[in-house]
Amino acid sequence: MAVGQLPVQVREFARYLSELLGRLDQSAGWCGVFWQRDPDGMRACLEGAEVPPWDVVQALLHDLAADRGIPEAEREADTARALHQASVAAYDARPGGRELLGDRLDMMQTEQRIALERQADLTRQLGTAADPDDIERINLDLAWVRDDHDRATARCAEIQERMDRLADARRPSWVDLGTATPGDGLHVPRQDPAPAAEDLYGAEDLYGAQDLYGAVPQRQSQPQPHPEPHPEPVSDAVRELIKLRGEGRSGEAHGVLVEAAGWPAELLPSFAAELHRAGLAADWATLLWEAASLPPDRLVALADALAGSGRADDCRKLLRQGVARPAPEIAEAIVALLDAGREREARALLDSYLRVRTPEDVARCAHTDPHRLIPLLLETARGVSDEHHWDLVHALRVAGFSA
Repeated sequence: MAVGQLPVQVREFARYLSELLGRLDQSAGWCGVFWQRDPDGMRACLEGAEVPPWDVVQALLHDLAADRGIPEAEREADTARALHQASVAAYDARPGGRELLGDRLDMMQTEQRIALERQADLTRQLGTAADPDDIERINLDLAWVRDDHDRATARCAEIQERMDRLADARRPSWVDLGTATPGDGLHVPRQDPAPAAEDLYGAEDLYGAQDLYGAVPQRQSQPQPHPEPHPEPVSDAVRELIKLRGEGRSGEAHGVLVEAAGWPAELLPSFAAELHRAGLAADWATLLWEAASLPPDRLVALADALAGSGRADDCRKLLRQGVARPAPEIAEAIVALLDAGREREARALLDSYLRVRTPEDVARCAHTDPHRLIPLLLETARGVSDEHHWDLVHALRVAGFSA
């Protein structure tokens, strides 16, 4: 995209970024690391072709604090965040923005899995290593890999929040935007948009997850309603996570989160509140990612519990991550829910699928049971928007169905 075609907010942030770099020693600090490891990405951000993730901007502010003092960096932080948020919103709103974010989310989720696999391999190596130099090398590699996973997890949360903001203008037709009451179905209370990003990221390039390391403190989320008192499994798990994170045992911490994802749905809103209170917001993002692979009935049950406790953003994230499955699997899940008499859950799952996948993906669902699914697909698409409905009609015809 030519510079003249860039949104005003993106051009404004690119100018600001250039001015910020002009105040730094670009061969030192994080700025030097970024230029060394991803010069093309840095140039793209300065030209406005890309908007850097927030952690890159924050790292540059750390350089400013080192060069000019903490008070100057603190004064600059509010301006930087405001311009960055405006730039991200304008960048994502361009045609194809949702698809680009989806691709980046897929990439970051892959980075999460790679980091976990690498961590398991290094842990095995450490168990058999005898030479002190080998032990030191493996421990160093483990520290970076654990950092990779934590930062990739938080980067997933940032991208998902950006995707959620794009979808906020088209809220699901199956929710009540009033006051949520547990047990009354999947109600999503109206909330202000979430902040642009978590404050803990890292990257292979400016959008990856293996370079640009920095000790960036986590940002506490806004307080959320949560049931009291906290059940014993919740308190025990939070204490265990604090202990494991403090000792750098990320692999075992991930195991705690995987186990918690399988808890009864009614326990998890309390767990979310306690994790955020303990400064473990990134762990909650990991748990949501793990929970997204739950069977559809349990996925929707958890979404119910989150919405009913006032965690509307988490409800939307969970459902959107949960529909990142192949079309035949989604179709089979919907049919199974219908067969079990759970039409509301089937419609909730399908609504989320329609909002984040292409019309061609949705049309592929019809092959599983055209007679039952095509009318439901079209009805749900019409409830989303006329544009979704007509796009799906066309995709079904291209796929060989008479819509």
